[in-house]
Amino acid sequence: QVQLVESGGGLVQPGGSLRLSCAASGSILGVYVMGWYRQVPGKERELVAVITNIGSTNYADSVKGRFTISRDNAKNTLYLQMNSLKPEDTAVYYCHDYKYWGQGTQVTVSS
Repeated sequence: QVQLVESGGGLVQPGGSLRLSCAASGSILGVYVMGWYRQVPGKERELVAVITNIGSTNYADSVKGRFTISRDNAKNTLYLQMNSLKPEDTAVYYCHDYKYWGQGTQVTVSS
């Protein structure tokens, strides 16, 4: 069973940046698509961004132009660079390889 471990969350002021990482316990080279999702209490988990193993990406409209998803297959790691953060980006962010989920990392955007 592959384990996905997110890190990099925290408290940041509006307009700030964070970089999330998701380290996989196994190789992600053969994983066609990986994604970042987020969830706030009382709401469904929503897609933030996805990336294929050849680097094609897709983003939720709410984060386009601010967030960048990337992956390093050699390091078995997925990333999410988040810039120009807004209070509405506050959520628990999860890594997903479309089979397993990570435990999530809290991102809080507040002054």
